[in-house]
Amino acid sequence: MMEMLIAALTIFVLAVFVGFEIITKVPPTLHTPLMSGSNAISGITLVGAVIAAGTDYTLLTKILAFMAVMLATINAVGGFLVTHRMLEMFRKR
Repeated sequence: MMEMLIAALTIFVLAVFVGFEIITKVPPTLHTPLMSGSNAISGITLVGAVIAAGTDYTLLTKILAFMAVMLATINAVGGFLVTHRMLEMFRKR
């Protein structure tokens, strides 16, 4: 159990480091495609949350899965709305 926690914590720290490096090194013109890619990852998170919500372990599992579905949906929809707005800014008038 402790080894899994250390492995998960290591992956989380590495993901934070890589995310920070990507965001600070990418020029502003590439932020929109990068955001679209992260929206796709949010879609994968949403699928995983729906699968977790379908399991029938405990009440706590169902509550956490419902919250995960709700937050992943908000993240994906909000990300696509922001991406759409940013793409409108690049459109020539």
